[in-house]
Amino acid sequence: MIESPCRCSYKGGYLVVRKEDDTTMIHLSEISSIVLATNQVHLSAYLLSELAKSKISLVVTDEKHNPVGQYLSLYGSHNVSKRVQEQMAWGEPIKKRVWQRVVRDKICQQARVLEDYDFQAESKLLLSDVAEVRSGDTTNREAHAARLYFSTLFGKEFSRDDDISVNAGLNYGYAIVLSMVSREIASRGYMTQCGICHRNEYNQFNLACDLMEPFRPFVDRLVMDVVGFEFGSDAKRAFVDIGNRAVSYRDGTYRLSSVISLYIQDCLNALNKSISVDEIEAFDAI
Repeated sequence: MIESPCRCSYKGGYLVVRKEDDTTMIHLSEISSIVLATNQVHLSAYLLSELAKSKISLVVTDEKHNPVGQYLSLYGSHNVSKRVQEQMAWGEPIKKRVWQRVVRDKICQQARVLEDYDFQAESKLLLSDVAEVRSGDTTNREAHAARLYFSTLFGKEFSRDDDISVNAGLNYGYAIVLSMVSREIASRGYMTQCGICHRNEYNQFNLACDLMEPFRPFVDRLVMDVVGFEFGSDAKRAFVDIGNRAVSYRDGTYRLSSVISLYIQDCLNALNKSISVDEIEAFDAI
């Protein structure tokens, strides 16, 4: 996360950040994403080229320090043409089945959040929705669960349209997670524009919006823990670091960024029918 005026360049495998009174060097192998939290940053074209080659996501913020754009590798895989052909061949039945699994995983995570914040009854109600999610979520259990979930977690008067610190935190955190998911999709040679449920012609991240859904509750937890009446720089740093949160997965403990990578791969494998939808591995917050 770069928050103060500087010049960023590339030298011998390192990101070089030069300020007036200091110079910092970080090897690209240690970086998965960069967030520019100020507009007063000058980047070299050489650095941008190397970031793309290393599949490092670069997130740009606006004058209010909210994420507004992302720089991704144009050719995330050596066999992009094959991946795109695979993506175009995904049929509606398998897309609906994978979306069903994604929605179920999201609601399970929402229920776990409510349970951890002592909303036991509401958590059980959400869990009862999981079995009701049909292929393609034709009964719209996702929306039903979301209404109960947000009103329980943030209050009955809460609205996602309100101009409050909670929504500022949610929007910021969701943008960071979206950038992480987009990076995983692009790095495997698939198009983020073509989703399995989201199909907005003006959204270039439809597939990323689909596959990020189960990870939204991790942002919600962080909002509960670090966002108060104001959404300041300390909270933003916590969101930028969300990829390092511990997650229980595959009989072990993983960083969230690693779980996102593996989960996305499972979903893509299921869409390509190389594994069954039931083989998509579940995960849980610690």
